[in-house]
Amino acid sequence: MYVAVKGGERAIEASWRLLDKARRGDTRLAELSVAQIREQLRLAVARVMTEGSVYDEELAALAIKQAAGDLVEAIFLLRAYRTTLPRFGYTQPIDTEAMHVERRISATFKDVPGGQLLGATYDYTQRLLDFALLAEGDGAVSVAPSPSNQVAALETEAMPRVVSLLDKEGLIEQERPTPNAPEPGDLSREPLAFPASRATRLQNLARGDEGFLLAMGYATQRGYAHSHPFAGEIRFGTIAVEMELDELGETVEIGDIDITECQMINQFAGSGAVPPTFTQGYGLAFGHSERKAMAMALVDRALRAEELGETLASPTQDIEFMLSHSDNVEASGFVQHLKLPHYVDFQSELELVRRLRAQHAMQNEDQSNAQQEQAA
Repeated sequence: MYVAVKGGERAIEASWRLLDKARRGDTRLAELSVAQIREQLRLAVARVMTEGSVYDEELAALAIKQAAGDLVEAIFLLRAYRTTLPRFGYTQPIDTEAMHVERRISATFKDVPGGQLLGATYDYTQRLLDFALLAEGDGAVSVAPSPSNQVAALETEAMPRVVSLLDKEGLIEQERPTPNAPEPGDLSREPLAFPASRATRLQNLARGDEGFLLAMGYATQRGYAHSHPFAGEIRFGTIAVEMELDELGETVEIGDIDITECQMINQFAGSGAVPPTFTQGYGLAFGHSERKAMAMALVDRALRAEELGETLASPTQDIEFMLSHSDNVEASGFVQHLKLPHYVDFQSELELVRRLRAQHAMQNEDQSNAQQEQAA
């Protein structure tokens, strides 16, 4: 056994060396730097930060490089690193209405206060391969400021939310802070438990796998929930983060982050106590992550079915099912553990199948003999 273990260690170390070589690729080509990933693969960086629960563009870019572009592995790396960080406290709730907006659109109203800002988006591209990009990168490239450093040039007046237009008429549910409400839980420190509050559900969805949420959000629009959504507002921009410091006795700004926010508007038929109105689904993610925020908002609204007195008729409305299967780190670990040795378990299954087959053969032989005797 000792020899086998030592042999396994050598094989694993050799596998690490092969992994480093495979990650580097052809050494005749320039190595991809963390700075390049951070600046040029910003959408991938945003996803890794969101699902890794760490807002740090450099660390997210490093994780992407180390994972050779496997975003789920990169999220795992960042999530694991997060557990080693000291906890200093919690920041103040951010006011997204005060966001310095770079992109803001609404599918419910053409003319909205502050206007529609298309910004940088793939929405209006033709989805054709741009072969001109193959020729880029051969010459020297001047380093321009990143979008996050150009906030001053793009700064706009604070834009009121689109849903406020419906709010003035009382046509949409009122979402207000509840006095003396308990502090929301922290999924990064406490395990998921049921029943789960909406605050806990939103944390789970923010960390959830984008592909899973996208598929479930799609399902809600294909009849697997009582949902007919409208994109009330999607906004992307920069917002200040503040923290209360006991040593100073005041709240100070500790930095800026880029976020994407989505508010979905859904019709609600009402109940005996509530007249017909509009309800909301909410999504928020780090960086420019519109698809994630939209999918999150769709699923959030579907999970409110019981709260709103709607019939539970779909897995997309099942809180335990959705929250228990949305985390890609847990899902990846559970699926990939099948690659680990299961020799003992399989041998027991193999012996069981052999015994069952032997019994089956004996039963068939007995039946055949009995039929021959009857025929004789």
